[in-house]
Amino acid sequence: MEWYWILLALFGSILLLMFSGFPVGIAFITVNTVAAFFLFGTFGDFDNKAQMSIGQLVDNAFGNMAIFAIVPIPMFLLMGELFFHTGLANRMFNAVERLMGRVPARLSYVTIAGGTAFATLSGSSMGSTALLGTLMVPEMSKRGYKKSMSIGPILGTGGLAMLIPPSALAVLLGTLAELDIGKLLIAGIIPGLMLAVFYAILIFLRATFDPEAAPAYDVDYVPFGQRFILFLLDIMPMVSIIGFVIGLIMGGVATPSEAAAYGCVGVVLLVLGYLFLVPLLHGNIQAALDFWPSFGRAVWKSLWGAGRVTVIALMILFGSSLFSNVLAGSGASQALINWVASFNVSPYLMLLMMFGILLLLGMFMDQLAMMLLTVPIFFPIVTDLDFSLPIDMKLIWFAVIMLLAMEISFTTPPFGLLLFVMQGVAPPGTKFSEICLAALPFMGCALLLTFLIVIFPDLALWLPWLAG
Repeated sequence: MEWYWILLALFGSILLLMFSGFPVGIAFITVNTVAAFFLFGTFGDFDNKAQMSIGQLVDNAFGNMAIFAIVPIPMFLLMGELFFHTGLANRMFNAVERLMGRVPARLSYVTIAGGTAFATLSGSSMGSTALLGTLMVPEMSKRGYKKSMSIGPILGTGGLAMLIPPSALAVLLGTLAELDIGKLLIAGIIPGLMLAVFYAILIFLRATFDPEAAPAYDVDYVPFGQRFILFLLDIMPMVSIIGFVIGLIMGGVATPSEAAAYGCVGVVLLVLGYLFLVPLLHGNIQAALDFWPSFGRAVWKSLWGAGRVTVIALMILFGSSLFSNVLAGSGASQALINWVASFNVSPYLMLLMMFGILLLLGMFMDQLAMMLLTVPIFFPIVTDLDFSLPIDMKLIWFAVIMLLAMEISFTTPPFGLLLFVMQGVAPPGTKFSEICLAALPFMGCALLLTFLIVIFPDLALWLPWLAG
């Protein structure tokens, strides 16, 4: 069978199952298992070579599920779940809001600042969007904020979850593409912070030229001393855990897996200090006693949430390994690479084509499915393209661009998944067209950042270079 028919059959069958409602991991495992039987043997009559080929596929797939590099995924997810379910996330949001004082459009800035922090802790774009939409949009609507100043920043900060470490999806992408996980994680720091700054500048310009977009209102004055205490008690500890995790990775003190475990321990100690020791030291014995049942429920919910997503990730890794091996064993992947290499086009034009494909796919499927479909195809192609970068740094640079593309596609009208998440949590009467229009300026900021990273790769690679 010709390689293009194999590719068409695989992609078509996977997409058909996904649109029929099958979970992503199940769809990949089913299609690629059947493909392995057809390509390497026949039903009911296997020769030894065919049996060995299919056995190797399964062994390789299970081997990829048992590698040490994926340990950060459940650990980072657990960090975010603990912050959310113990109430520390809400505490941080409230502190950021009070610190903003009388700044014009302060709730939009609170959304950017708090959303950046929560995205960093949770690593989940959809979770971050749902939380911010529930917490912030009703309050901003009550204050008279236009949709572009309430919904737009929330859709924008969802994209930061993919870039700023710890990002579970970045770990998964690095695992699928066989990259250095630590370098990929820290490669997203500068782009993620730049994107947050771009969003803040956009809000400043909107508030300056259109004051009615975010009407001013009176707020209680918070003295400097109290602000300092708020920052010291409610923000600094959370930020210190993030800095601690990143510092361990950058300094070479711990692997990403070990740093993630230290981060989880830090969050647990923080919860114990805030919600048990502080009430106990203040003589509030009842609050200290009430802590343990609520803490137990929070831990159970956090373990359940992190475990559920981890199982999904493991299934996806298994399906991805089958997919990659079936492509390689059939010769389809190498034939596709040779076919692409036969085009006499600029590497940057090829990069633009891959970026456009990711934007298109993101309208119809989630990030995990996008990675499964594109990583086995795109990364071998990028390996052969000349971008005047060492091959390891070139792949990390492309991975950052790919993360940005997948996140932008999440808010691409008319089918971006974050648009539908926002519609689900937005106040009644919010039109879908209003959500789409609110997202466009923030998509423009992300596209500008992508362009800058393509032109100046050191924006993404400077920290990985420092880490060695």
